[in-house]
Amino acid sequence: MQSTLFDQKNLEVQTTNRFALQNPQLLRVHLGGDVLATKGAMVAYQGNITFNHEGAGSVGKFMKKVLTSEDVPLMRVAGEGDVFFASEAGYVFLVDLQGDAISLNGRNLLAFDSNVTWDIRRTGGAGMMSGGLFNVFLQGQGTVAMHAVGQPVILDCSQQPTYVDVQACVAWSANLTPQVVNSMNMKSMLRGGSGEAFQYAFHGPGFVVVQPSEWTPVAGGGQGGGGLGGLFN
Repeated sequence: MQSTLFDQKNLEVQTTNRFALQNPQLLRVHLGGDVLATKGAMVAYQGNITFNHEGAGSVGKFMKKVLTSEDVPLMRVAGEGDVFFASEAGYVFLVDLQGDAISLNGRNLLAFDSNVTWDIRRTGGAGMMSGGLFNVFLQGQGTVAMHAVGQPVILDCSQQPTYVDVQACVAWSANLTPQVVNSMNMKSMLRGGSGEAFQYAFHGPGFVVVQPSEWTPVAGGGQGGGGLGGLFN
């Protein structure tokens, strides 16, 4: 049998790394410890693997459930073997945390080492009209895998204020505290505003990652901030 399908670039990548990219849009994780991943992100696996729902883990996180209405729950992946993850054919990027932290839009989260601690943070500003805007805060030692719709760009927020559409924002430096701002006047809002009326405002030493595409707000969840409600289930 002959086909370009079987070219070397499409074959499994052999590596000893725990987290490794099969190609720019597909992640392979070799289990040696548990991994947490968003449900629906697994596309294949080899070996003896189990997938179990991952709850909030604390009363504090559980109580935050009432603040969101979207559904991107986590699952715990355990066992021996290899698991392949992907989502929306997005470009996958790995961040190795070394005691530091990063803030991430929940809809851009793919998987992370189970020893990395996580929490939900709410972004303030713009009043009730912006809906509930939430992000995932990840900190500790381990690898975090995120994905972006299209090839992202990293903007430096230290020189001047930087504004990013809330549905195009992928991640940012944990030391930055964004505010939600409304760029449309009341007359425009009354005529029917768009999701682009609200942006994250960043200013300070750090970076923000922006994807060249906007997520569609989840029905019933306002602007949503990345679909985090199910993380608390």
